[in-house]
Amino acid sequence: MELKRVVVTGLGALTPIGNTVSEYWEGLSTGKSGCGPITKFDAEKFRTRFACEIKNFNVEDFIPRQEARKMDPFTQYAIVASDEAIKDAGFDMDAINKNKVGVIWGSGIGGLKTFEDEMIYFGKGDGTPKINPFFIPKMIADSSSGQISIRNGFRGPNYVTVSACSSANNAIIDAFNYIRTGRINICVTGGSEAPVTIASVGGFTAMRAMSERNDDPATASRPYDVNRDGFVVGEGAGALVLEEYEHAKARGAKIYAELIGGGFSSDAYHITAPHPEGYGALLSMLDALEDAQIKPEEVDYINTHGTSTPIGDPQELKAILDCFGEHAYKMSISSTKSMTGHLLGGAGAVEAVASILAIQHQFVPPTINCQDLDPAIDQNLDLTLNKGKARKIDVALSNGFGFGGHNATVIFRKV
Repeated sequence: MELKRVVVTGLGALTPIGNTVSEYWEGLSTGKSGCGPITKFDAEKFRTRFACEIKNFNVEDFIPRQEARKMDPFTQYAIVASDEAIKDAGFDMDAINKNKVGVIWGSGIGGLKTFEDEMIYFGKGDGTPKINPFFIPKMIADSSSGQISIRNGFRGPNYVTVSACSSANNAIIDAFNYIRTGRINICVTGGSEAPVTIASVGGFTAMRAMSERNDDPATASRPYDVNRDGFVVGEGAGALVLEEYEHAKARGAKIYAELIGGGFSSDAYHITAPHPEGYGALLSMLDALEDAQIKPEEVDYINTHGTSTPIGDPQELKAILDCFGEHAYKMSISSTKSMTGHLLGGAGAVEAVASILAIQHQFVPPTINCQDLDPAIDQNLDLTLNKGKARKIDVALSNGFGFGGHNATVIFRKV
């Protein structure tokens, strides 16, 4: 079967450094930190008291209050980002075949805030189960894709992928495969997360996975720095409209980039730690390159998973060296998590958007906050430290790795 080409015709973003795609790119290109003290709850007694929260956001500017109350924040974020992407794609909603439009979303956790609030409320009572009737539909992860579908009348495949921090990349690849095999013409895809909550921050700090740089949160997310001490949790959403190339061309759509490959692998090693030799990351990138039918030396830019954890960053860079060989020194590499923090299940979506925008603007966003490069990292790699730069980018690769050993890689190409 001849596979169809798949292109990106719409983008949406709601992030800690910008609430629209244009604001997000401005933050990325200028090296803006999205990190600050937690405002979502009283974190005074927590070991980590900061996060990358979205700012100046009022959900009622986008969703009527009565409807918003029926949605967990992660679904609200999904709606806002997907609305922007759908509008950006410029569809004639009366002309497209909505039976051939899917919604495939990613979230690693789903409605954690909803679950947390209900259990705290129940725990303060006398044991009588006074549960909000919207509790279950707000909490379940697939409420995000369901609400996007209902809002727009899209009747194609509709579900959510859950694979920890590779969830959004998995969703994007699934959407890609549905379109290129001819099952659908269009898919709204991406991911969202709302993990700045008591349970999430408390749980990750109990694991000692998060930075505790409370004296200087703006520089806490510092991939590749020798003094990095863990990731910084972030919240928000990224959305892409993927479309079959001929379908997009026929309606005169603007095209940001072509999605040319997706790769998967499993570390098969540990529930939280990556493979010490970066073997799973290597397999994921090799699988994506094979799927895209390109040579390693055709890749110009890699948006790394780069979470700012002591064990994760070196393994990914080792995998890049093993995958690309000498060409690794000719590519530009950066971790935009240094600015947005780690959006967990939504990370792959905002980083896919960043990779596409890097192609569009021919500009590599920086890895900020790296003051002393870890001597265990190859010093000759171009990690785009602290300042972005213009360069030719025809092909960009983006990695997403998750607890459980899940790995997923996507590759975009300039059209």
